[in-house]
Amino acid sequence: MKITPIESSTLASVGYDESSDLLQVEFRSRAVYRYFAVPAAVHEALLAATSKGSYFNQAIRGQYRFVRVGRPADGGPAPVPSTSLRGATWLAR
Repeated sequence: MKITPIESSTLASVGYDESSDLLQVEFRSRAVYRYFAVPAAVHEALLAATSKGSYFNQAIRGQYRFVRVGRPADGGPAPVPSTSLRGATWLAR
């Protein structure tokens, strides 16, 4: 997976693995999430969007199964299982 740093007030970096349709998003808070079964066109549109945070909120958040895989750099609480509109997710190990 190639990680691309991006210019955004919300997002810090985006990675995508075409072989598994896996999108990884790192937020400025340093929280890292992986979204499953994301088409390559959605990843490309995210990178091309004028407002990447707005595109993320409209086209990705709540649309795909996800898991939180990173924790905030400030040592905040450990990741916990999350749910999305498409069902439960699990912790990455």
